[in-house]
Amino acid sequence: MNDSPDATGVDDSTAAGEDAIDADGASPAGDGAVGPGDPNPDLADRPALDVDAAADLVDRLVENVESVIVGKRDAVEHVLVTLLARGHLLVEDVPGVGKTTLAKAVARSVDASFKRVQFTPDLLPSDVTGVNVFNQRTDEFDFRPGPVFANVVLGDEINRAPPKTQSALLEAMEENQVTTDGVTRTLPDPFCVIATQNDVEPGRTYELPVAEVDRFTKKIRLGYPDVESEAAILDRTVGDHPIGSIEPVATLEDVRRARATVADVAVREPVRNYVARLAEYTRRNAALGVSPRGSLALLRTAQVRAVLDGRGYVIPDDVQTEAPTVLAHRIRTDAGAAGGDDVVAEALDRVPVE
Repeated sequence: MNDSPDATGVDDSTAAGEDAIDADGASPAGDGAVGPGDPNPDLADRPALDVDAAADLVDRLVENVESVIVGKRDAVEHVLVTLLARGHLLVEDVPGVGKTTLAKAVARSVDASFKRVQFTPDLLPSDVTGVNVFNQRTDEFDFRPGPVFANVVLGDEINRAPPKTQSALLEAMEENQVTTDGVTRTLPDPFCVIATQNDVEPGRTYELPVAEVDRFTKKIRLGYPDVESEAAILDRTVGDHPIGSIEPVATLEDVRRARATVADVAVREPVRNYVARLAEYTRRNAALGVSPRGSLALLRTAQVRAVLDGRGYVIPDDVQTEAPTVLAHRIRTDAGAAGGDDVVAEALDRVPVE
């Protein structure tokens, strides 16, 4: 299901109707994206959808993506929760289960620009962020934006590239901007990284830096489809792949307004305290516990979960629903091993809701 990258490992495809960023790094007028150097819109200044409208938007998107991705509703919801929580998603799984198709289907459903980078051992940081190229006609350097300048960026098999190249995403994922040669350029709004991680060839991959792992709002697995779902996949893809005919059911502005809705969801003091106590439990019971960034990610995803349930306020159930996929990948047990699922399960079981 993966697209074939060109010689640089970059897929330059965009969603239907979406203009690419031009050679100067500017976003053409009317595409809804924020070009490098433009201010990132403030959620506080954007008119929010009402909660029911935002929930209906997510339902439309899930239904549209499910026309391509069969039997993975939970995974589709995880992607959309991450998008509305202003976060990024790490998908760890075996090859061939539809990770690229899932990312592309979500991008096309919201008429967003989409770029795919195939991470390889020889990939350079500038292949991701962009590079300044000398223009002999003007006797000046022109910036050629990398694939990170898109609304949805798929980093395919991110752990095949060395840490130096992986770190090219650190500033982008945290600050929605890229700095090259001392010049900072703003990334499109919305901006979401969906990275896949190969977990079947550990001898041929690099471990992701902890600082980068912590920037991923969620980590999920797709898993193999059941027999019925796989038969449906074969039926749909035996001819033309359905991803080629998927149409947008929302706009980037709809996503921005839904994000504003999420930001307005009330998180009362008892819920904030509950999240803080969950994080504190992981720090006492693991070599590396959940960071404040992780606590914030949990609150933001809980806000999205509240919206999906038609509420304008967060309850502990929202936190408990989101905690496993938001917290576990940030935790390291003794000897630095990854294995936070048990720690999170214990925290949810032992930390009382007050």
